[in-house]
Amino acid sequence: MSNMVVFGAQWGDEGKGKIVDIMTEHAQVIVRFQGGNNAGHTLVTGGRKIILHLIPSGILHADKLCLIGNGVVLDPDVLCREIDELVKGGIAISPVNLGISKKTHLIMPYHKALDQAREAAKSGPDKIGTTGRGIGPCYEDKMARIGVRAGDLQDLDLIRHKIDKALLEKNSLLQNLYQQQKIDSREVLEHIRPLAARLVPYLTDVSHQIQTARENGHTVLFEGAQGVQLDIDHGTYPFVTSSNTVCGNASAGSGSFYKAQQVIGVVKAYTTRVGQGPFPTEQTNSCGEHMQVQGAEYGSTTGRKRRCGWLDLAILREAVRLCGPTEIALTKLDVLSGLDELRICTAYEYLGQKVLYPPQEENALKKVLPVYEELKGWKEDISMCRKLDDLPENARALIRYIEQALNTPVRIISVGPDREQTIR
Repeated sequence: MSNMVVFGAQWGDEGKGKIVDIMTEHAQVIVRFQGGNNAGHTLVTGGRKIILHLIPSGILHADKLCLIGNGVVLDPDVLCREIDELVKGGIAISPVNLGISKKTHLIMPYHKALDQAREAAKSGPDKIGTTGRGIGPCYEDKMARIGVRAGDLQDLDLIRHKIDKALLEKNSLLQNLYQQQKIDSREVLEHIRPLAARLVPYLTDVSHQIQTARENGHTVLFEGAQGVQLDIDHGTYPFVTSSNTVCGNASAGSGSFYKAQQVIGVVKAYTTRVGQGPFPTEQTNSCGEHMQVQGAEYGSTTGRKRRCGWLDLAILREAVRLCGPTEIALTKLDVLSGLDELRICTAYEYLGQKVLYPPQEENALKKVLPVYEELKGWKEDISMCRKLDDLPENARALIRYIEQALNTPVRIISVGPDREQTIR
C-alpha cells in the first residue's frame, strides 16, 4: 500500500486529470476531496477526449472504485448528466465503481441563481470571474449549517423542510437586492425528486470504504481540483475558489487521514489562470499567444480563454511549502516547443525588496514585478518522446532547473494530451 495525493501547484488547469488517470493504474480507490463542477479534468486516451467535472478521473479504468468525498459540493443535475455521457461512451457506471459520501453537500437551483445574480451585480475590479455554478453559495450554506446533504436524498420530507428554510433568505436577497424572480420551493422539490431516485443507490460511507481498502492493503489516490493559488485561505484572495485546495484538505474532505507516501504536485511548464485576479507573469504578446494556441488553453468547464504567462517559481515555492510534494509531474512541456527563448520568474520585487514567495497582503500580487532568468528554447517537436534522453538538451535543462529551484524531483513529464504521450 502506497497512498497518493495529486494536487495542482498553480491556478488550476495544470493537467491533474491526466496525471490521476495515469497513476490510477497503481491504485484501487480514487477519492475526490474538494471543489465542485467549477473544475474540469480533461482526459485524452486513444485520441478520445473526455471531460469530467465531478467523477474522479480514475473512472476510465475498470475494477477501480471512485468516491466523491464530503468536501465536494455536488450538483445532482451535473452528476447525472456526467454519468449518462460516460455510459453512452461505453463506460460502465454503477454503485460498484462509484460512490457518493452521504455527507457531501448538494448544490441546489437557488445556489446557482444567487451566484449568478451576485456576479451580474458586480462591475469592474469587484468581479471575481466565478463560473456561476453555485459553488460559493453552497459552501456558505454548509458553514451556516443549513445545507442539503446527499444523505438527505433518502428523506424528501427533510429536504422539503430545508428548501423552505433556505428560500426564506434566498428569495429575500434575489427579489429585494438583485431584482430577480422568486424561486418556488415546490418546483425545487419536484426538480430534486427524480434526481434523488437516481442517486440514492450511489450513497455510501466514504470513510468506511477508505478504511476497508487500507485494511485490504489497497492503495488510495486522493484527487484534488483547482490549484494551490485558488485555495480559499492561501490563494490570491479574493480571486479564489470556495474550498481548501491544498492537499492537507484530503483528510477533512474524505473523512480519512490520507497518510500518503506519494504527494504529486502537478506543474504546467508555463502558467495559466482563468477569470479575474492578479497574474504577475502574464504575457499579452506573441509568447502568450503561442502558449494559448499551442496549449489549446480554453477552460474545460467554462470554455473561456485562459490567460497565459511564464513559469512562476514564487507561486511554486508556495505550493511546495504548503503541500510538501515528494515529486513533480510536469505537464504541457510540448507547448513550449518553437520558442527561441524561455523566461522563468525566479522572484518578485515588492516594495523595494526581493521576495521569493507571494506577499500575503491582499492585492499585493498586483504590485509585484517579476524577476526573470532566461533559458534557451528548442524547435523540435517533442510529442513523440517517450524517454528523458529523447528530449532536446534545452528541454532537459529546463527540467533540471525546476528540480533544483524547488528541491523536488520531476518524475512524470507530459509531452501531449494523450495518456501515451508521457515520460516516466
